[in-house]
Parts: sequence; structure tokens; C-alpha cells
Amino acid sequence: MKEIITEINGISIYKNFVENLPYNPKLKPLLSGKRKAGILSEVIFWKQVRAGKFHNIDFDRQRIIGNYIVDFYVKNLGLVIEIDGWSHDTKEIYDEVRQKYLESLGLKVFRIKDFDVKNNLAIVMKDLEDFIIKHYKY
Repeated sequence: MKEIITEINGISIYKNFVENLPYNPKLKPLLSGKRKAGILSEVIFWKQVRAGKFHNIDFDRQRIIGNYIVDFYVKNLGLVIEIDGWSHDTKEIYDEVRQKYLESLGLKVFRIKDFDVKNNLAIVMKDLEDFIIKHYKY
């Protein structure tokens, strides 16, 4: 039987832990620099989700998966959250390859625009709730 990890709007959300994710230790030195860079949209989002503030769900910031560092990761759901800034406008193919790789590991990817985090945060958080409900309610 699947384990319920939280409820969102009265809907049970079930655990979807993905085991044995690949990890490239050579990327570890990059983590603190990325965290210290303080990208505004990431800091704003982190303040909304850190320490279980978002439906008591545990988020990791700057997590290594394979040869990538993802913006946010929810272990109990196998969920990657990526915030796309202006630099992603020229990296569509890279982002597509990266997303297909992450999905091939059994992960789900929720993408958010940097602009929306800064200007429509309530909508972003509602969209994240809806995404989690859609993919993890069973």
C-alpha cells in the first residue's frame, strides 16, 4: 500500500520515492556557488517551500541528479522543480534533453518561469499544487 505524505485541498498525496538516482560527485563543488549566487526567483521560491512551509513537503535546493544540478527536488515525490530564467530562452534543446533524461529516471519535472515567480507567485504556488495533485493523488 502506498504511503500518504500530505494532503492538498483535502486530496491525499502519495509517496513516489525514486531510488538509486545517479550522482556525479564532480558537480559537488558547484553547489555552494549556485546557492550563494542568490538568484532572486530561486530565493523567493525557496522562502515559500523551505522547512515544510508548503503542505509539509520537504524540498531540497540545488540537488545533483546524474550530470545535472536541478533547482529544487522533492525526494518523497520524485519531483524536480526548475525555474527558467532568461538564459533558458536560448537553451530549448538543452532543456528538452535534460528533461527527457530526468523523466527517463522516473522523475516528474515542473517548470516555472522566473518572471512568474517574481510577479505571479500565488499563481505559481497554485499551479504547483495542481501539478502535484494531478501526478501524485493515486
